[in-house]
Amino acid sequence: MLKKFEVGPQAYRDAMSHFAGAVHLVTTDGVAGKRGATVIAACSVSDSPPMVLVCVNRENPKNDAFMENGNFALNTLAARHEPLAVAFSGVTGLAPEQRFALGEWEVLSSGAPALIGAVAVFDCELVDSKEMATHRVMFGKVTGLRIGDNLRPLIYHGRSYHVL
Repeated sequence: MLKKFEVGPQAYRDAMSHFAGAVHLVTTDGVAGKRGATVIAACSVSDSPPMVLVCVNRENPKNDAFMENGNFALNTLAARHEPLAVAFSGVTGLAPEQRFALGEWEVLSSGAPALIGAVAVFDCELVDSKEMATHRVMFGKVTGLRIGDNLRPLIYHGRSYHVL
């Protein structure tokens, strides 16, 4: 049975916890330094030109590195990458260099770290962004692409990680 709630921040977060989404690491490197974050809010915008969007919390000043560097890689995670997802979510308190030490990385075209062994990597030049409420929507033109093995993807649902 569907229950009705007043729309507010907590009720909204509770409802969104029922939304299942693929887990990604969005990463950047450049003049502002290396940064990575676990995200679920990411999707395709266009295939001509190839473009994706990613949402990051703009209330975290560390996420300004994406704008300053002008690049990002969207790394789609497989089931075996759950420890990376946890580390890059920030709950462990690991420093950026410790987080990145948990994975193997390469550089495709933009300069952003691309996870070796990811399900897919969309390496992007940041072409636009829009600030909306607590988040920044970043639009990236895909300039490099890596397609990994067809592994079972890591999914986030009900405030925990699952495997499809």
